[in-house]
Amino acid sequence: MIAAADLTKRFGEVLAVDSLGFTVNKGEIFGIVGPDGAGKSTLLRMLSSILIPDKGSVSLNGLDVHKDPYRIKPLLAYMPQRFGLYEDLTVEENIYFFGRLFSLKKNEIKRQLVGLYGFSRLGPFKDRLAGQLSGGMKQKLGLACCLVHTPQVLLLDEPTNGVDPVSRREFWDILYELLSREVTIIVTTAYLDEAERSNRIALMYRGRFIRLGSPALIKNEIKKKMLSVVVADSKKAEAVLRTITDMHIIRTGNSLRLFTDSVDKSRKRIEHLLGRHRVDIVSIEEAAPRLEDSFIEIVSREEAR
Repeated sequence: MIAAADLTKRFGEVLAVDSLGFTVNKGEIFGIVGPDGAGKSTLLRMLSSILIPDKGSVSLNGLDVHKDPYRIKPLLAYMPQRFGLYEDLTVEENIYFFGRLFSLKKNEIKRQLVGLYGFSRLGPFKDRLAGQLSGGMKQKLGLACCLVHTPQVLLLDEPTNGVDPVSRREFWDILYELLSREVTIIVTTAYLDEAERSNRIALMYRGRFIRLGSPALIKNEIKKKMLSVVVADSKKAEAVLRTITDMHIIRTGNSLRLFTDSVDKSRKRIEHLLGRHRVDIVSIEEAAPRLEDSFIEIVSREEAR
């Protein structure tokens, strides 16, 4: 459905996207994960034809996105990171407005409203001003406006950023429903637990995809064991363990997680170091790596090059 080749974009001295090439299959959720400034938003804007690349090309269902921008517009919908609807219009007025932008007749939009209100649960709020909606409801309205013209491709830029956990889950339930209709979805996200729900993930760093594959493949790439160290003072423990130069440490609450080649040797070294610095240890156990752990380890490797 989507094929990108050698996509490159600079802003002055900043190389935002660096010679990217990839494909996305029809009816696939393709997740893009990366830190702020990795180039995720710039990439989506080029895929949607909003930005013209300095080099490279994008095709959508065989059409060149930048040579035939008006032919591809009906095929896709782009939802930016920030709420981009009209806050002084009601929920229903926004949906009608976007439908008319895609040349839908009023009776066609009216038929669409049943389905759009069905998944978004915005029906009871159809007369409420968009500016008076909660964060999660605003995101659902943005998605409803994207879907009013029944696109084949959906580009979502961090759609659940700042949204409560319940609304995040409901939003992803909607995406899976769209997936059953063979809508192709590209979503950028800062939440790695969300990224694991994608069919494939691209780890983006400094304008490049440093890894691309299924969530399971990326998690299993690190051929090391993981230790979870629960301590009384995690900040002090992290500072002490930073002296072990061959370990990347991930601090979460009162626990530290780190990859190691040898569980037994690392456990002894950690117990010795923390004991010497009088840091109380609650437990040291082997743990299953999470996608977040693998991502941090992979990025650390890139930074060390």
